[in-house]
Amino acid sequence: MRSFTILFLSFVALASSAYAQSALPPAVSTALARAKVPLEAVALQVVAADGQTAPRLSHRADVPMNPASTMKLVTTYAALDTLGPAFVWATTVHMDGTVKDGTLQGNLYIKGQGDPKLVLERLWLLLRRVQGLGVKTIAGDIVLDRSAFETVAPNPRDFDGEPLRPYNAAPDALLLNFKSFVLTFVPDRAAQVARVNFEPPLAGVQMQASVPLVNGDCNDYRAALKADMSDANRIRFGGTYSASCGEKVWSLAYTEPASFSARAVEGVWREMGGQLAGRMREGQVPNRLPATFSVNSETLAETIRDINKFSNNVMAQQVFLTLSLQAKGVGTVAGSRALVQDWWRDRMGIAQPPVLDNGSGLSRTERISAEALSRLLQSAWASPLMPELMSSLPIVGVDGTLKRIKGKASGSAHLKSGSLRDVVALAGYVHALSGQRYVLVAIVNHPNAQAARPALEALVEWSVRDMNQR
Repeated sequence: MRSFTILFLSFVALASSAYAQSALPPAVSTALARAKVPLEAVALQVVAADGQTAPRLSHRADVPMNPASTMKLVTTYAALDTLGPAFVWATTVHMDGTVKDGTLQGNLYIKGQGDPKLVLERLWLLLRRVQGLGVKTIAGDIVLDRSAFETVAPNPRDFDGEPLRPYNAAPDALLLNFKSFVLTFVPDRAAQVARVNFEPPLAGVQMQASVPLVNGDCNDYRAALKADMSDANRIRFGGTYSASCGEKVWSLAYTEPASFSARAVEGVWREMGGQLAGRMREGQVPNRLPATFSVNSETLAETIRDINKFSNNVMAQQVFLTLSLQAKGVGTVAGSRALVQDWWRDRMGIAQPPVLDNGSGLSRTERISAEALSRLLQSAWASPLMPELMSSLPIVGVDGTLKRIKGKASGSAHLKSGSLRDVVALAGYVHALSGQRYVLVAIVNHPNAQAARPALEALVEWSVRDMNQR
């Protein structure tokens, strides 16, 4: 049956050029002209989701483009199809020694296996389970085992010069809290300061507890704080905080990401009243040592909702590396690229395969054509996994990265957005007024790409109206 579906969709794709509308809808053309984006920088396709008719609109659909975060559709659908929607990641804890009078006479090992969402609350619960076994003091070391993934440690400045943005965090087999911390600023008018709360506590990091409170408008409060992150052991503020800002929350990637997990585990352990006689270090769990217990993640189906609704890059990379971890015993970028390419050839037939980098779309080298992305979405539509993939996509005008879009299309499309410097994209499903379901893919690669957003929104509205008005 799968072979028949692939052959049928391939036939439709080959025949489509004779029937597809090539002229863009006037509203789309006008918006592109206003944005000063030439048609040669745009790739579009609108086609029935069931693949039973030729595309209703196709423009440069066979040209490979940088898709930005719409590439997450490839990673998440491949993961759903190969790992299954109920797949979970297990973080295991191993105790090398006996517990006597509240003391573990040996080392405590924590082995990560790629959990994309091992956030602060879940780390606290993991360590609380250790204490529930009677451990208050660890006589040996706490050893973090991150060997399930190869080390992927690019310089976060290399991508966009924003090393403190959480989206630039590198994947890690033991990814804790996205290698990021959260600062919460709370005005205290009586004391004329803004209190600063820091989570998670990081061992060895001094945190300024307050900043001077001033009157005035709340403009760029982050710039006004004059944060100094140059010293990984000390976070300071040289500026002020406006009382009119109220309470604000600021998420930041830690400046020394390689040490974040160790600092976070020790910091939380000590804050919980735990003692550590040894030290924090990295290593591997001895083969002879079974797991004392494990902590499971959310299911893959739940995880991809965070990835696609909110375009979480590091979570997507965690899923991407998990593909080769499950198939080959270790997660590597090269291994996952090869696996997805093989999966693509099996599932998509003659459709041009994507050029993969890290599977998240946070890349300057990843490429896929609008036609190939349409083929993937049509394949997913015919799959039992369609509800899981579709429900992970932002609903236009309702939630996720597309909540801001208002208009006639609000609530009528599930679309993954993509945005980089010089790139803007949309891809997913449109629910037309006629009751027809369409796959829509739109990609713009141009220095003025961000100004082309109204053109993509006009395309969505045109599709919702079922192409009856041009």
